Amino acid sequence: MKINDLEDKALWLRRQLFEMVMRQGKGHIPSSYSCADIITALYYGGVLNYKEGDPDYADRDRVIISKGHAAMVLYPILADIGYYPAAELQRFTEPGGLLGMYADFRIPGIEGISGSLGHGLGMGAGFALAARQDGKDYRTFVVLGDGECYEGSIWESAMFAAHHKLDNLVAIVDRNQLCILGRTEDLVALGDLQDKWRSFGWNAVSIDGHDFDEILDAFAKLEQSDGRPLAIIADTVKGKGISFMEGRSEWHNRMPNDDQLAEARSELGLAAHAGAEA
Repeated sequence: MKINDLEDKALWLRRQLFEMVMRQGKGHIPSSYSCADIITALYYGGVLNYKEGDPDYADRDRVIISKGHAAMVLYPILADIGYYPAAELQRFTEPGGLLGMYADFRIPGIEGISGSLGHGLGMGAGFALAARQDGKDYRTFVVLGDGECYEGSIWESAMFAAHHKLDNLVAIVDRNQLCILGRTEDLVALGDLQDKWRSFGWNAVSIDGHDFDEILDAFAKLEQSDGRPLAIIADTVKGKGISFMEGRSEWHNRMPNDDQLAEARSELGLAAHAGAEA
């Protein structure tokens, strides 16, 4: 896809997510919106190797949303590429539906359960090592929250991946500088994450996580590997796309009132009482 097409697809994704969450009054819109452009680039920007309609394709690249409260960012895409019917989006979090607030292995295309933070990179490193040992070419992409980088298990996995020279592993840090309690740098400062990942033996780059040119250029660095895993520090805005949610920690899992709902629909280009798009 061209950049304009990717931008349109990212807007489509944000609209889908908004309708899913508003229908049930459950979900984490800001955390999903901050990484929506990255996920769009992965699936529609020619980065991932996958086969439409076949979630079990053996040579597929693996994607893990380690910040599990944002795993729903994958749901519209997995339906769009034929892993399950789009009608499941309308049953998001409903009893008997396929799609829960947190992802699980019942959902085709979900590679890891990540409701508890800090474990996605370890799973990803395991996939990457298995690919190496099995002589497979698939790669693993793990999306981490920056607040999640408080977890010691992240850095244990980072050392493991560097030691084993897992250059088929990519960590994408969604650096929106917010977690549920406030700004990361006011709580426990993370500092320069690019330097931190490099100090753990990784290649590391910093990008604008909402600029598709920069996102795709960063993923292209996989082709220039020197035996080190790749960390992409993506500077993002939590809630990107809905102005009153942008950069506000209090919107982590809050629902809008009627006036805010109308404002959000207007900004997303949604009809006042539209249902989810097919």
